[in-house]
Amino acid sequence: MLKILLAFVVGGLICVIGQLLMDLTRPSITPAHILVGYVTGGVLLSSVGLYQPLVDLAGAGATIPLAGFGHNLAQGAIKAVEQKGLLGAFAGGIEATAVGVAAAVVFGYAFAVLFNPRS
Repeated sequence: MLKILLAFVVGGLICVIGQLLMDLTRPSITPAHILVGYVTGGVLLSSVGLYQPLVDLAGAGATIPLAGFGHNLAQGAIKAVEQKGLLGAFAGGIEATAVGVAAAVVFGYAFAVLFNPRS
């Protein structure tokens, strides 16, 4: 039960920080800035070993937000470099996140077909 609560709190705090940044700095920080900032932040924190303890503590609360995507990119690249050398840096992140990206595309298309979205 505590693990679920921690996941909810950590994931919520990550989202609250992004929302506050957008609300308090309008119009200079946009959702696109938050997206890039969170993914880059996840990569940087993961590369110096600071994101994994957060994942161990909060589980899905730390891996589902965009910073978790950056963490997965970095970990995939690091693992591929260890196995394949420098060329692994280019493919490792893509291999580590391919399932998530493919699922987003498939489900996005399916929901667009089923629910007739408007722009």
